[in-house]
Amino acid sequence: MNQWIKYLMAWTIPLSFLVSLKLGGLGGFFTVFYAFGILPFFELLLKPDRENAPMQAEEPLKSSRVYDWILWATVPLQWLCLLAFLSRISSGNLPNVEMAGLMFSMGICCGVLGINAAHELGHRKSGFERILSRILLMTSLYWQFYVEHNRGHHKHVATPEDSESAFRGESLPRFWIRALGLAFRNAWKLDPAEMMVGTIVQSSLVFAIYLRFGSEATWSFVGSAGIGALLLQSVNYIEHYGLSRKRIDGGAYEKVLPRHSWNSSHPLSRYVLFELSRHSDHHAHATRKYPLLRHFDDAPQMPTGYPGMILLALIPPLWFRYMDRKLIEENQNPRMST
Repeated sequence: MNQWIKYLMAWTIPLSFLVSLKLGGLGGFFTVFYAFGILPFFELLLKPDRENAPMQAEEPLKSSRVYDWILWATVPLQWLCLLAFLSRISSGNLPNVEMAGLMFSMGICCGVLGINAAHELGHRKSGFERILSRILLMTSLYWQFYVEHNRGHHKHVATPEDSESAFRGESLPRFWIRALGLAFRNAWKLDPAEMMVGTIVQSSLVFAIYLRFGSEATWSFVGSAGIGALLLQSVNYIEHYGLSRKRIDGGAYEKVLPRHSWNSSHPLSRYVLFELSRHSDHHAHATRKYPLLRHFDDAPQMPTGYPGMILLALIPPLWFRYMDRKLIEENQNPRMST
């Protein structure tokens, strides 16, 4: 089977949203049920896929455009979902439960497509792909990610200076507040010109939505974008919780290595999120395209995929009980001192 086919799973998120629209009523929550019910259930049954592409296959994978086309397609798919969402909300007289369901389902699209796919595109060297990244981030009102993630988070990951690395003992709600505020502030410090452009573009989009679809659709869109931002920061939380880089001679931090990010090779998360869950390799080698990202046995391993880990993080006592024990095991591992 062609290896690229598995990455079409990323399109199941917008497709699930179209199902949410079709079902209506309580069915408006279908995307939420798919992302945090169906996917984590099957990831509990499936074993992690730790196989890496052979070295001789890396160049063909890198040069194959089909992987790029699958990624690029998320741009029109996300905009299609957004326009369909706004049209349904503006149609009027929707039950509150349906409006809430569609807003949360659209929020999943904002996080998975509007930010995560933009994340992969934002790491590319191509100016065209970086423009696509910004176009996606518009749909989540999270333009600051383009600035802060690449130039802030990747530089400071697993240090106290990073706004998006969670400390041991820090709950997910507390991390949300800290990370969202600091990421926005840091982005303005890093590149005020880019942030000014982003503010103008996103404000114009919100105003255009208000003029075309009305106030109810506008506030629903802003709510969905907020859910997408919380989903992003939930992912950051599980990816870096409690891990830290050591200072070396001269006060600088050690080089970013695979051991400084939690890794998951559970297949469904990998394919839906363009290999984001192979996060250890991504931070150690940020320019590698998603089909090239590798599993490292000596990286800290999550017990399940991203949806299941986020569900666990939403219950802080259970999260601390399990993950703090994992952290102790990681700190006692000889590789952590090398």
